[in-house]
Amino acid sequence: MTTLIESEEHKALRSAVSALGNRYGRDYLTRTLAEGKPLTELWSEAGKLGYLGVNLPEAYGGGGGGITELSIVLEELGAAGSPLLMLVVSPAICGTVIARFGTEVQKRDWLPGLADGTRMMAFGITEPDAGSNSHRITTTARRDGADWLLTGRKVFISGVDMADAVLIVGRTEDARTGRLKPCLFIVPTDAPGFQKRPIDMELKAAEKQFELVLDDVRLPADALVGDEDAGLLQLFAGLNPERVMTAAFAIGMGRYALGRAIEYARDRTVWKTPIGAHQAIAHPLAQAHIDLELARLMMQKAARLYDAGDDIGAGEAANMAKYAAGEACVKAVDQAVHTLGGNGLTREYGLASLITAARVARIAPVSREMILNYVSHQSLGLPKSY
Repeated sequence: MTTLIESEEHKALRSAVSALGNRYGRDYLTRTLAEGKPLTELWSEAGKLGYLGVNLPEAYGGGGGGITELSIVLEELGAAGSPLLMLVVSPAICGTVIARFGTEVQKRDWLPGLADGTRMMAFGITEPDAGSNSHRITTTARRDGADWLLTGRKVFISGVDMADAVLIVGRTEDARTGRLKPCLFIVPTDAPGFQKRPIDMELKAAEKQFELVLDDVRLPADALVGDEDAGLLQLFAGLNPERVMTAAFAIGMGRYALGRAIEYARDRTVWKTPIGAHQAIAHPLAQAHIDLELARLMMQKAARLYDAGDDIGAGEAANMAKYAAGEACVKAVDQAVHTLGGNGLTREYGLASLITAARVARIAPVSREMILNYVSHQSLGLPKSY
């Protein structure tokens, strides 16, 4: 078993990314969000510094690391108050799938741009009638000569307006059995028949959510990623990093909220001592810190198992990490707001908006209940209820 104590290289990466994040901070995110703009400046600088592609192969412009390194990048940006949600999608899911299963042409075309931030790719799996049941995906691809025709709908697809293409999970017919099997296609966002519609979200974020309509989108044969008969393997090669990175997103957010609360509890004096001296304030903050640290350990385990090529072990750990981080994040944000009292709900302190944002890690990319189902029957050997 690999050690979970960070190397000097990882500590240096964490420190450098933290410095970058703190140069931008929460004020940058808030200002950019108010202007209705994406986080272009931070994304571009992170790309130039090599942080966006730290997990991608060096031969294609990446850093030669893995999800372990990329999760550090996202966690530290989140802890500084400026997380980049598209890190979960573009380099972690799409970049990983293309690096592992893409053709040489696909790697040359996409990985350098994904690594330096000049290109971005979204990921489309969720459908209106499928939800957590990916076996009910109805987006289908059928052959038309040498081409593919892709038809279907997707919902809650992040960052489509910023992306050059979407890695779409569809299904093709097995010629031998007639059954549908999952396959992944690179779909340019300017392709004829590709339509996007923004979803009006109560949650305000720099990365918008979209519904996609694919109406006989014609794709060349080489739009298919990897082997047509290995779609499920390729799909889960992207979903495990997604769970690890969602954990990093949640841990970073929780750390940011906790940091603001600790600062406030040290300075705020109501009677004779700062409120942080009182155990009713101090103990819940200490518990939140412990929960975040435990979630980080599971995230590190999952990332290292994945980077070591243990997809099965990583699947279990990534689900547990995502669950633990989501719970820890919600508790940390809630306690931070409660510590500040009325100030926790003001725009000045910037914590109230996290109450909604923290719930994302409980819901996406898979609900905590589905993770409990996974652990029940995969880890504990209990029978399925569905």
